[in-house]
Amino acid sequence: MKIVKVIVIVLLVAFVGIQFIPTVRNRSEYVPKTDFMLVNTVPKKISEKLQVSCYDCHSNNTHYPWYSKIQPGAWFMEKHIKNGKEELNFSEWADYSDRRKNSKLKSIISQIDDDNMPLSSYTLIHKNASFSKEEKKEVVTWLTELKDNL
Repeated sequence: MKIVKVIVIVLLVAFVGIQFIPTVRNRSEYVPKTDFMLVNTVPKKISEKLQVSCYDCHSNNTHYPWYSKIQPGAWFMEKHIKNGKEELNFSEWADYSDRRKNSKLKSIISQIDDDNMPLSSYTLIHKNASFSKEEKKEVVTWLTELKDNL
């Protein structure tokens, strides 16, 4: 029984201790001129859906919920955001070449069509980020038109 008490105390101290290890926050005070929404004429409904479903991990401005300040969840989020921005950053869209834009649009369409994005770990907590069949069709149709017009 004494060993269990020691283990619980050590785990509690470790949990409290890791709360003081900072993470990098993905916040910007402004929307750059290179942002996807500013560069393209995005219909309001699609714009709102992309903001809710994609922008937290794929832009320079994440909206952080309360639990983002609790480790180890904050590290998990930080890693997902870093990886998401390395793959696609909507805030830097205008800086991409047309070839890269075309490739990214194909990838976005495929990821949405195959239900790979947004991640299930994200939609588990952010229910409104999931795409309904109608929303998926609208977004994919619009993105396909955008890709074809590049």
